[in-house]
Amino acid sequence: MVGRTGPEAKLAAEEATVLPIEDASLTAFYKDMTVPERRTFWACAAGWALDGMDFMIYPLVIGTIIKLWNVDAGSAGLAATATLLASAVGGWAAGYLADRIGRVRTLQFTILWFSFFSLVCAFAQDFNQLLIARALLGLGFGGEWAAGAVLMGETIRAQYRGRAVGSVQSGWAIGWGLAVLAQAVLFSALPPEEAWRWMFVIGAAPALLVFYLRAYVEEPKVAAETRALQASRGESPSILEIFAPGILKTTILASLLSTGCQGGYYAITTWLPRFLTTERKLSIVGSTGYLAALIAGSFTGYLVGAWLSDKIGRRNLFLVFSLGAIGVVLAYTQLPLSNEILWVLGFPLGFFASGYFSGMGAFLTELYPTRLRGSGQGFCYNFGRGIGALFPALVGYISAGMTLANAIAIFAVGAYGLFFVAAFSLPETRGKVLHVDG
Repeated sequence: MVGRTGPEAKLAAEEATVLPIEDASLTAFYKDMTVPERRTFWACAAGWALDGMDFMIYPLVIGTIIKLWNVDAGSAGLAATATLLASAVGGWAAGYLADRIGRVRTLQFTILWFSFFSLVCAFAQDFNQLLIARALLGLGFGGEWAAGAVLMGETIRAQYRGRAVGSVQSGWAIGWGLAVLAQAVLFSALPPEEAWRWMFVIGAAPALLVFYLRAYVEEPKVAAETRALQASRGESPSILEIFAPGILKTTILASLLSTGCQGGYYAITTWLPRFLTTERKLSIVGSTGYLAALIAGSFTGYLVGAWLSDKIGRRNLFLVFSLGAIGVVLAYTQLPLSNEILWVLGFPLGFFASGYFSGMGAFLTELYPTRLRGSGQGFCYNFGRGIGALFPALVGYISAGMTLANAIAIFAVGAYGLFFVAAFSLPETRGKVLHVDG
């Protein structure tokens, strides 16, 4: 550390403490958890599941919105893009807020925010109103991940962090499954012009989680002690400190990593329901089984990714899954497959297009010192959301001049290529111990 000062020295100090992974089994982390760790684990898992349900509601009703309000595909994709662009702003702001007032308090606020605006979506009277409501929802949606991921990353011990944070990530697939189940039930029982509104009403359910957070979840010790140390010195981190010379390279590469992983995911998941009902000629209810295969693969991918994150490291997880995602996306969209084969292929598509997310929370947590962790993690992940947010709209617009399958493939493959290159350029962080710093 000779010759290093400021942020660069802080990063080097943290990198010097790395614990070996003694028990590499998937469930080892849970058996050895303390009570605070378990409470945080279940709170964040439930929050991420409900977050996933909330976000996936719109892709599931996008076909209905297009028909009812005579919206073109590009504009319909713009609503998904607006949500993600707003989430980029909300994520960075919430990450900075988490460094100033605490992880738990910030998490509570963001959950209430996006739950309220999901309810507002249910009462939209035209597409412009829905677009605005979805954008406002996105502020809380991005903030929830930023605060929750840092909370989990700091609460769980270093040797279990990858599996624990990755297992929480699997809650997204559960939330996605709940959204698909709600779609199947509501669109079978109600006319489409009513069913889509009730979907957004259900999306307000996460607000109930705040009561549990207030009663049982504690602020991570390392974060609380760091803020106390800063307060004793009369200091507070700048929101721009993540762009300081010693950290700038990490911020750039981590932002590109997040752009690739999320751009590919959103290009696929936003338009796949529409692809199944138009180019594959399936009904809304008939496409449920295909989405179920995708979701089952996604859930399995999250769990396997969580295990691999600690077993082979964060970088290797990203490299393997990005290549797997490219291969399966090309097969799913470009080969002349029957619907039966497409149904089978949905499992590996969900597996590779989702499983790498299990390493993202732990990886971004470990890249930054404690005093900047919320800001750094919140910015990088949600910068990726912001740029990746352009993909649903671009897929929608260029699908006017080519098949939807080709449009999805172009943006998904390009995104996963960027993901691979960024992962290759970043250091491995598996097993890093987090320190108090001011």
